[in-house]
Amino acid sequence: MSIIIYPAIDMRGGNCVRLLQGDYDKETIYGDSPFDMANRFAAEGAEWIHMVDLDGAKDGKRVNDRFVIQAAKELDAKIQIGGGIRTEADILHYLDNGVERVIIGSIAVSNPEFAIEMIKKYGSKMAIGIDAKNGYVATHGWLDTSEVKAVELGKRFADDGAETFIFTDIATDGTLSGPNIEAVIEMAEVTGKSVIASGGISSLEDLITVKVAASKGVSGAIVGKALYENRFTLPKALAEMKK
Repeated sequence: MSIIIYPAIDMRGGNCVRLLQGDYDKETIYGDSPFDMANRFAAEGAEWIHMVDLDGAKDGKRVNDRFVIQAAKELDAKIQIGGGIRTEADILHYLDNGVERVIIGSIAVSNPEFAIEMIKKYGSKMAIGIDAKNGYVATHGWLDTSEVKAVELGKRFADDGAETFIFTDIATDGTLSGPNIEAVIEMAEVTGKSVIASGGISSLEDLITVKVAASKGVSGAIVGKALYENRFTLPKALAEMKK
């Protein structure tokens, strides 16, 4: 099983940004054009690009969708999008405009019946984003922590047909401290499905750690700050995963 690298583009106010541990007050701006950044990643060989509408996640509606759709229509890379997706109309807005995969997060906790309906309707075009803080699911742009255990939520959706999960440990996100690979592996083992690791990737060694976990169901890694801080290049990361 090979590991897919997902370079990340977090969008806020039309800019490419990174937040530290999901804190909207701890923002670093890395560019003023999400599309230009996506174009760069595609040119460097990205098979997939992970885009997040941070404004959407906070406001509960699509805000930066125009950049996502432009990337989906004009670039060769496949696009997956999360943030601010609350209705079937939101899902179709992206799928009908060429987006490959739509990620639902907060709504999976607040309205799991709806999430399951969408999974059954759109299949592999859907992914469940599970963001965890101390093992519990965080929602609404990580502003709230629920009383739902991350692995229990994952198991429920896996039993109802979800095939892809994106697991983020908020404690590591944006910190360059290394991924919480144990928690990612636990999610993969409990669900028996494909799990993409997100948060904390800081080096090629971290990616190798994820690669080793491929046999346990870990299928990919989302990489953000490490690329923006030039810890390594995307072409090097892609080459490492192909070894």
